[in-house]
Amino acid sequence: MKKLLLLTLFIIGLGFALFNFTGLANRGEYQSILIDFKDDIPVSVLDEQLNTVNKKAGKTTSLNSIFSIDEHLYTVAGDSKLLKNLRNSDLKKYTESIEPDYIYHAFIAPNDPDYSKQWNLRGINIERAWEENHGEGITVAVIDTGVSRVPDLRETEFVEGYDFVNDRSNAEDDNGHGTHVAGTIAQSTNNNYGVAGIAYKAKIMPLKVLSGTGGGTVGDIAEAIRFAVDNKADVINMSLGGGGETQVMKEAIEYAYSKGVVIVAAAGNGDDNSAAYPARFPHVIGVSAVDASGNKAPYSNFGAGIDIAAPGGSDTGKIIQETIDPAKGGEPAFLGFQGTSMAAPHVAGVVALIKAAGIKEPNAVLEVLQQSARKIKDDPFNHFGAGQLDAGSAVQLALKGQITFRDFWRWLRDNGYLNPRFWIDGGAVAVLPKMAMVLGSYLLAWWLRNYFPFPWNGFLNAGLIFGSSGLFFLRGLYIFDLPQWPFRVMGSSLSDLGGVIQGSSALNPLFASVILPFVLIALLLSHPQAKWLAVGVSLAMAVTLGISAVIHPTLIWLGSGAIAQAFLGVNALLCLGLGYLALKSATSSRYA
Repeated sequence: MKKLLLLTLFIIGLGFALFNFTGLANRGEYQSILIDFKDDIPVSVLDEQLNTVNKKAGKTTSLNSIFSIDEHLYTVAGDSKLLKNLRNSDLKKYTESIEPDYIYHAFIAPNDPDYSKQWNLRGINIERAWEENHGEGITVAVIDTGVSRVPDLRETEFVEGYDFVNDRSNAEDDNGHGTHVAGTIAQSTNNNYGVAGIAYKAKIMPLKVLSGTGGGTVGDIAEAIRFAVDNKADVINMSLGGGGETQVMKEAIEYAYSKGVVIVAAAGNGDDNSAAYPARFPHVIGVSAVDASGNKAPYSNFGAGIDIAAPGGSDTGKIIQETIDPAKGGEPAFLGFQGTSMAAPHVAGVVALIKAAGIKEPNAVLEVLQQSARKIKDDPFNHFGAGQLDAGSAVQLALKGQITFRDFWRWLRDNGYLNPRFWIDGGAVAVLPKMAMVLGSYLLAWWLRNYFPFPWNGFLNAGLIFGSSGLFFLRGLYIFDLPQWPFRVMGSSLSDLGGVIQGSSALNPLFASVILPFVLIALLLSHPQAKWLAVGVSLAMAVTLGISAVIHPTLIWLGSGAIAQAFLGVNALLCLGLGYLALKSATSSRYA
């Protein structure tokens, strides 16, 4: 009883720690503080509280921008000490949130202008998509460093944007990043000049939130999202991100989602196993990057928060668009960039094509992207999310209207049933085979019980589960910013472990064989209780290896096909025979 109590307390404590682990949510950089006053606060009270803040900060509080009046969103220069003082003061009663005004940065790796081939567009099957539409009637907001009308964007239609950095209507680019991103989405095409864009008949809404150095605040980014929504944007691309979770950003994203606007964001360039903000927020499509060979780009984030992968380039092949070259006074130039910043606009451009095909709701758009993506068979670390972007298949599917399956885990997360610190990769495990394995194991044990009167206890149950499916629902579980391998191990059956340790979905012959059940029975058969664990494992392995031989005969070293199938089949029979002999021995000694 004491051991059970200690185990229960340990599990509760571990669960509490995991649920409250913040990771990247509180690791961002900031130089100012966002104060979001309640919408219904009286003007007199607002003025009084602003004066109080000014005294505490020793600096003047100001509206974040001219668009902040209705939202009562103010900013004041300050550090963590001021943030703590404000949160512990009476000011909290009059606000919706008091939080750091985190600085997000453009996700871009060093560039090389010598690459001139758009392998990336062929890689997403864009020609087939162009047979149907070119993004007509769709507006894509590019929240970035601004967009300059370089020669290869002159035939692209623009709508009014805004410069949130300098508070002016002219959202000119002074970095080159935003213009490059806009080019991927809608570079002027079929104009006998330069390169092509994905949805080249779509309209571009330039929204500058990042300065010439590539940094910008959450307050500006959140307001740019609201500006885009209020000014009838259909798609928002954010090739930016960083650390720091804020309510202001979350509410802006929810506002966009409620209005039917699809948000696409870059996953980040840290080679981390979680997407950065804002890509990791619910209702944002997080995009990882692949290189010209279709492999994960070496810099790309992966794992939790990745919904789909798209071309982002690498040192061996970059993404080329016409942009400005700040090193040459802002002159137009065809430059090759790489980064998840380059991957995200590929998805945003395809989203424009999907919307032009008639699919409007964000959930339905995501389903089209996921179902049409080229599936990656072996992706244990979720490098690619639902797979690699396929523009042609996406548009064809959108036109057919064959959206019948909803991603269950995404639905749970987006509707608030999952803690946002957690992320589920619904495609990490083939659920039906695992269910067949565990049910088959229990049916075999139930049938054998008619011939051998053995006890049905916890040890037997543990053996049947560990030998068949394991806690397979943990395989796709991520906690943002924590290693994912412990969940892969806990979510694996005995036969899976060898491959999981190596990060492969293929079975390891040393684990997917009669060897381990034999070792367990040899060690535990004389134990009065633990022997049922060994028996359960042996019976479950017989069923599991038999099913694996039929549906997934792929083994490390042995490959796939007849040899692997025969190996698994023979070992399934050996496990069954071993379990039978162990049962006979255990029950005869029990009733002797």
